[in-house]
Amino acid sequence: MARGDDDRLFGPLTELVANGRDPEDAYGFVNPPVMRGSTVVWPTVADLKALRGRYTYGRRGSPTSDALVDALQRFEGSSHVSLAPSGLNAVALGLLATLSAGDHLLMVDTVYQPTRQLCDGLLKRLGIETDYYDPTLGSDIAGWMRPNTRAVFVESPGSLTFEVQDVPAIAGAAHARGAAVVMDNTWATPLFFRAHDFGVDVSVSAGTKYLGGHADVLIGWVSANAQYAAAVKATHGQLGLCCGPDDVFMALRGMRTLGVRLAHHQASALRVARWLESRSEVARVMHPALESDPGHALWKRDFSGASGLFAFELVPGSDEAVAAFLDGLELFGLGFSWGGYESLAIPFDAKPVRTATRWTPAGPTVRLHIGLEDVEDLIADLEAGLKRYGAG
Repeated sequence: MARGDDDRLFGPLTELVANGRDPEDAYGFVNPPVMRGSTVVWPTVADLKALRGRYTYGRRGSPTSDALVDALQRFEGSSHVSLAPSGLNAVALGLLATLSAGDHLLMVDTVYQPTRQLCDGLLKRLGIETDYYDPTLGSDIAGWMRPNTRAVFVESPGSLTFEVQDVPAIAGAAHARGAAVVMDNTWATPLFFRAHDFGVDVSVSAGTKYLGGHADVLIGWVSANAQYAAAVKATHGQLGLCCGPDDVFMALRGMRTLGVRLAHHQASALRVARWLESRSEVARVMHPALESDPGHALWKRDFSGASGLFAFELVPGSDEAVAAFLDGLELFGLGFSWGGYESLAIPFDAKPVRTATRWTPAGPTVRLHIGLEDVEDLIADLEAGLKRYGAG
């Protein structure tokens, strides 16, 4: 059967279920085996010296990891996928595969804070200079590029504040000057934004979030196009990166239900976001799928859906009022990460982690992850919390 225009054999939900498994390879079982092992043995010295065989060492792959890599590569529509022990490790792998000492990196100012710490710490010690840029630049990023700019990093929507970037425009400007485009695509996943189709060379994702989907696995992956596949593969091997087989298996299992879970996360989050817009205690909701959001037009042009993560600004209030709002929530856990089945809330302040842009909210800010609970129950929980905030 010929592949379609987007190189998929079937629809995306079918591909999520069908790819990365071969029952004939697993004695008829639907799922691949969990292969735990480090050492691979050969029958003869000649075979060992020639490295004959499908596998050579546990760190370099197994039937379990191959199943996930194959499924993710088809999901991304890419030339190569490498697995990493966490999302942040995937970010580091993507950057180290595209940068060397003396290079210049352009990093979006709204990036995930640990990525910023990586740039200001490890990359700086390795002789890589980072400049932070406004996420709204688009093709104007050309004015920020230097002769030694080797990579431009995008994260769309932005971490915490959800600014949408014009990724194709940025990619055009970067490629015209020989720079790679690296993207953190965790929020949308390749289901809602197939990064390579928009000019991204190296796409990184935290599978800890929606791929795992159950708040019980730490894993990441890096997807590369043909131009950067060899560099990602070589860097991955030189760093000795590998993931535990149980984590790989749980990520692969989570992939099978990713489509139906994201549909529920999306629908419930939009209902909550629209409800929050109607509340007098809320000054602004930051969700790119809302018509009121400044990034909505770009989101509608490039994305095919939205996940369950967004944020909102409260009207001015005290820290005590924020604590009363959040501490009394029954269904929202107070915790980092997101993408699991459970709803979460955290207060945040983006001001200290912005250097190229100014962050001036009307009042305190809160990030929500909307899980798989009944949305009416979540709204009732938030309504009671907002009443506590208003009384604070």
